[in-house]
Amino acid sequence: MDYNDDKVWKKFLRNHWQMLALIIIIGVIAVIGAIYVFLWHVGQAQSTGLVPILLGSWSMGHFITFMLHLIFWEVVFIGIPLLIVFAVFYTQWWKKLPDMERTEYSRAHLFGKRTKRSDAGGGFSFLIFIVFCILVYLDGKWGVAISTWKFDYLVYTCIWAVVWIAIVIGIPILIGGSLYLRYEMKK
Repeated sequence: MDYNDDKVWKKFLRNHWQMLALIIIIGVIAVIGAIYVFLWHVGQAQSTGLVPILLGSWSMGHFITFMLHLIFWEVVFIGIPLLIVFAVFYTQWWKKLPDMERTEYSRAHLFGKRTKRSDAGGGFSFLIFIVFCILVYLDGKWGVAISTWKFDYLVYTCIWAVVWIAIVIGIPILIGGSLYLRYEMKK
């Protein structure tokens, strides 16, 4: 990023920091909502008999059915409302910015350049798996057969793995990002 791009970012943050904060808050609420929908679906799937409670009784049919239902409910409760909210933001805020300002942001690639990158790595998934294994070990279920695990245990352990990763990585990033923005805004 060159000097002019830095100036554009500073200008954007000075003029629209409230909107950026609102978008971040909506994103956090959407993630929390998605987790709640997931947990609700886990409970419903077990209580309605969509999937067996014990993981050892699961088949690929159970897994595929569970995932298709989960995707449906996530789209209905989170995806569609989020799409509507961002459509409203686009029409009520972005489209009402002066043409010159929008052109300046577009020319400086404020929101990144579009790339055709398709070689995404699996590092984050591997990290979740490692933390999941550590949590299973700490719970004392390392030597226990997976077929005796309850579905809730698997789900909550996976969520806790993501939470611990978010805490360990997210807090330093949040602090560093805040200090960086504060430093850049004072320049």
